[in-house]
Amino acid sequence: MKAAVVSSFDSAPAFAEVPAPRASGDDALVVDVLAAGLHPRVRSQADGSHYTSTDELPLIPGIDGVGRDASGALRYFILPDTTLGSMAQQTVIDRRRSILLPDDADPILVAAAMNPAMSSWLALRSRMRFERGQSVLILGATGSAGSLAVQVAGLLGADAIVAAGRDDAKLSALAPLGATATVSIAGDPAAIADAVGHAAADVDVVLDYLWGEPAAAAITGLVTARGDSSRPLTWIEIGSVAGRTAPIPSAALRAADLRIVGSGQGSVPTRDILDALPALADTIASGAFRLDAVAVPLADVATAWADTATTSRIVLTP
Repeated sequence: MKAAVVSSFDSAPAFAEVPAPRASGDDALVVDVLAAGLHPRVRSQADGSHYTSTDELPLIPGIDGVGRDASGALRYFILPDTTLGSMAQQTVIDRRRSILLPDDADPILVAAAMNPAMSSWLALRSRMRFERGQSVLILGATGSAGSLAVQVAGLLGADAIVAAGRDDAKLSALAPLGATATVSIAGDPAAIADAVGHAAADVDVVLDYLWGEPAAAAITGLVTARGDSSRPLTWIEIGSVAGRTAPIPSAALRAADLRIVGSGQGSVPTRDILDALPALADTIASGAFRLDAVAVPLADVATAWADTATTSRIVLTP
């Protein structure tokens, strides 16, 4: 069969011939892959930088997807840590880590949306007890996951949703998706702290896709501007596109009821992830979320990998 193959962490995957997979075990299924999303998580898997990387090569990238099993059923699946990923004509899944989809579900939409939407869905449902009427700041709201976080927060009943990002044009597009306010975080740390503190001083939760210097500046701004320092502020760290470390001042942890937690593979139990899949898949299939997705043939994987400027979520179709 054909697959995208990573032979070096320093180069993009190549379209190549590999042996067809075989299932072993009662819950293992070989599926024909219909769609596999090119998520940032997949890029970090393929360059060896993700914290779960075992440095094992060669590998077929891809952590989830939509496939059809031998019975003809359509399934969304999440793969365990494996070198046999979803960016192939076939892969092996664990049926316990998959859900059945309606026959009329759009594989491209599901493959594009499940991973980025899951980040905020799980953060608000598994990493804290989010309640209707609470307010949310989304740090890094202009990416695919961030724009879906705006929509997820609205769907879960957020009273106020503040979207923060560097691109003013992209920020302005978030109001129709549910953002009640936007804030530009272009500038130095002092400017970021001032802007975030002014726009979101009294939010209940922050969904952070950035980390690094912007997160440290935003924490300083929020803690400084907060009207009631004893009001709990839950900071959920989801992504680190702005830096793997953040220089958070120790005073921020003493001056406010600030609770920093992470949300991702390891911190969210697999059981919670699997329990969340059906409702999220139904929501996506219903058309409740708006997301730009573009389908690219698997044979063009190298071209797709080089396209880091697109604002659409790339989905590879074997």
